[in-house]
Amino acid sequence: MPPMSLVGQVTKVGFMHKTATVTVSRFIFHPKTGKRLERSKKYLTHDEENSLRMRDTVLIRNCPPISARKRFTLEKVIKSPEREREALHARQNLEAQQQQQQTAAEAA
Repeated sequence: MPPMSLVGQVTKVGFMHKTATVTVSRFIFHPKTGKRLERSKKYLTHDEENSLRMRDTVLIRNCPPISARKRFTLEKVIKSPEREREALHARQNLEAQQQQQQTAAEAA
């Protein structure tokens, strides 16, 4: 199999050790109607650090077989909404703590 990389979304993670399910979608046009149809395929992907989370957009690359059904490995995480949300919450908590410290300093 020639080297290929695919961009997909993590749909299942945490049920298997060092493995995540990535769904790769593509669009085709119906030959008669010309309508655009979405086709998707699921790939078991090797995640060495168990770092993937649900709804992460990832780049996966094919590799030699790791197990009976696992033929892809994680190349990089393109976008992670859950990590972005956690970073936003951490930033908001830090700002709230700084604001509380300022009000306490002004009151004292």
